[in-house]
Amino acid sequence: MTFFRSLLLLCPAVCLLAQAPTPKPPAAKAPVAEAPAAKSDAPAPKPTVTLSVEDPNEKKMPAVPPDRVVLTVGEQKITAAEFDHIIDALPVQYRSVARGSGRKQFADNLARILVLAQEGKRLKLDQTPAYKSEVEFQSANILAGQTYSKLTDDLKVDDAELQKYYDEHKSEFEQVHARHILIRMKGSPLPVKPNEKDLTEEEALAKAQELRKQILSGADFAKLAETESDDSGSASKGGDLGFFHHGQMVPSFEEAAFKLNVGEVSEPVKSPFGYHLIQVEAKQTKTLAEVRSELEQRLKPEMAQKELDGMEKQLGVTLDPEFFNLAKK
Repeated sequence: MTFFRSLLLLCPAVCLLAQAPTPKPPAAKAPVAEAPAAKSDAPAPKPTVTLSVEDPNEKKMPAVPPDRVVLTVGEQKITAAEFDHIIDALPVQYRSVARGSGRKQFADNLARILVLAQEGKRLKLDQTPAYKSEVEFQSANILAGQTYSKLTDDLKVDDAELQKYYDEHKSEFEQVHARHILIRMKGSPLPVKPNEKDLTEEEALAKAQELRKQILSGADFAKLAETESDDSGSASKGGDLGFFHHGQMVPSFEEAAFKLNVGEVSEPVKSPFGYHLIQVEAKQTKTLAEVRSELEQRLKPEMAQKELDGMEKQLGVTLDPEFFNLAKK
């Protein structure tokens, strides 16, 4: 849908409607782990329109019948269902806000559009060639977007194709559960602990090596992490980082962790934060059944694009070579 959503941004009305408050920025990331981006989309229309706020800490609004008029501008009336459909035309990142905490501001912007539209009719701007051309394009754009959505939703991914894609990308579904002890060194973005020395790289490496000797001699990794690790976020949990997959950790840390066997303790691993000792608690790979839905969502856009290419070929698309500078040189 990227192509069609980008076309929608050409419409001044959509640009104005999109001026709802932007979502709150995500919380700061942990020094080692990088949180994966959340994926979301607007829910499908329901028999009733729930006037609820996405943020659970905000007051929830009551549900109303879909035919209830929620906005009136002059003689034009907008029902709750129509209001919800208009929100669906917004870029994805604005929808939850427009349905929640930004609902009133969104309605104010919509009202301004309707006021301007009615004034445009009074001035007979809707009878100009420019207006008619834009309406024709916008109508085609909306219909194209809905057709693309239906085409994508209706596609069925073949089991063999799913298996092939899973086998080719299996490493993406590997996870490691690990603990670590971080020894900070000079230049690290992490602050020095109170009353602690700012270790040089050589001193940090030496300390990490000494701690590894203690662990191999029987010292408890988790207890050492609690007292010695400079990663305050995990030290209190015995250095426990939980499960993580490829792409969540800094490269050197990730590479070392995924190479270790369960129960094994790494040599000191250097990162921008210092030197890490890593102990792997468990490894697992999500099965095809567990990631089937995710893989289908990855493959469907590519399949839809092939369908679209076929439609273009069947209908025939011709560009004026002189106008679009396509003439052979």
